[in-house]
Amino acid sequence: MAPLPGRRRAFAIPIGFAVASALAFLPNAASAATAGSASNGGGAAYDGPTLSYVVNTKTDRGTIKSVERAVSRSGGDIVTTYDRIGVIVVHSANPAFASEIRKVRGVQTAGATRTAALSTASTTDLGAVQEITAAGAARAKAAATAGQEPMEPDQWDLPAIRADKAARINPGSRKVTVAVIDTGVDDTHPDLTANFSASQSANCVGGKADTSPGAWRPYVPEAYHGTHVAGEIAAARNGIGVAGVAPGVKVASIKVADPDTQLFFPESVVCAFVFAADHGVEITNNSYYIDPWLYNCFGDPDQRAIVDAVNRAAQYSHKKGVLNVASAGNSNHDLDSDAIEDATSPDDTTPVTRTIDPHVCWDLPTQLPGVVTVSATGVQKLKSYYSSYGLGVVDVAGPGGDRYQIPATPSANGRILSTLPGNTYGYLQGTSMASPHVAGVAALIKSRHPHASPEQLQWLLKAQADDPRCPTGLYDPDGNGVQDATCTTGRHVTSFYGHGIVDALDAVTK
Repeated sequence: MAPLPGRRRAFAIPIGFAVASALAFLPNAASAATAGSASNGGGAAYDGPTLSYVVNTKTDRGTIKSVERAVSRSGGDIVTTYDRIGVIVVHSANPAFASEIRKVRGVQTAGATRTAALSTASTTDLGAVQEITAAGAARAKAAATAGQEPMEPDQWDLPAIRADKAARINPGSRKVTVAVIDTGVDDTHPDLTANFSASQSANCVGGKADTSPGAWRPYVPEAYHGTHVAGEIAAARNGIGVAGVAPGVKVASIKVADPDTQLFFPESVVCAFVFAADHGVEITNNSYYIDPWLYNCFGDPDQRAIVDAVNRAAQYSHKKGVLNVASAGNSNHDLDSDAIEDATSPDDTTPVTRTIDPHVCWDLPTQLPGVVTVSATGVQKLKSYYSSYGLGVVDVAGPGGDRYQIPATPSANGRILSTLPGNTYGYLQGTSMASPHVAGVAALIKSRHPHASPEQLQWLLKAQADDPRCPTGLYDPDGNGVQDATCTTGRHVTSFYGHGIVDALDAVTK
């Protein structure tokens, strides 16, 4: 994985998915999703590698109970059952578990959520963080003016979307919470602690929520990604460090990164969407793609089951009033093309190169219906060189940083400055950074329009965005004389920016 993610809007619904509305709600996904657990001990009879599975069923209680019994007979241990969306998380060492359970009456899809056995350690790239030095902090503080946070002169991204001006009018409501679904958040950071909501935070790793105190924090300081994202959204204006886009709203942490691999597996994200919905979260930020597949293809039964399970959870959250925002990815892929080369999947074992059609192979959660897809821009309001894009795929854009677009700031750093674990700060770039800017603006809109539905929030994000249109001439951010991507124009949208770059000032005034 790389929490420098990949995402796109859905154009097709896999066979077997029921479309209940334009947002493709699945049957019964709108009702409460309760989680229960049982241990059947079924895996003890098998000596294959223990894998995690999702089993997706009809949602009537009789069917679920019948399928749970079949899971046990096939050598599965039930981790948890999300009854109302019909998703059962299972561990099994039976190599034939998936093929056996797919034949059971009431099972709609089922498949493994990874290709490696549980507790298999590997490494993942969270993106290259550039920590701020004491000298850099001093330079920024010396340049700060009245009303600015000490390091705000290096936050070129705030004036880029007029978030600095918006904060003077309305910094956001404490009745609005943005949940950061990520590697965990260090809520002890002085820029975050005042705005942190522990009651809406959890550790969802493995598929079952743990709400014990501190369970939502990063396993190790190197898992800094979620803390950086949280600061971009809601770092307080308290005279310390940096400022967030919406410094008056609350931020929560729902940790989904595996402790051994730092990968984001499907069952953890299912738990996160359901937990957010059931705990009054208004907005989630999703700066990642779901491992182990960068793109999940409907023709593969395992990958199809992953799409089904995550979609059920996401649509459940949407129906309960949650707006889900996610990043478009850092592969510079045209997500409206007919063919993309994926050489990174599966990322929990040995990747194989495959050519996929992104219309029928989805990057999750970014391509799910109803999710706001975000591309990244740099200082020049030009698409960041790494950002994926696509006509009719990207909804809006936000500052994500670009090392080729350098600002006139004390640090002259084109990346995004934000909080890191252990009371530190640093720079990152990626669509991972663009998405929380949009989530922050969405939180400001929700603060101004508290009764707005997810559909209305998304409409306002798009209506208030500033459209830079396609760049003229050669799109060549690295300056090597080669066209790096082609921007196309549709009605009121472009493939690079969707409806445009979000505007925080409009969010609090219109």
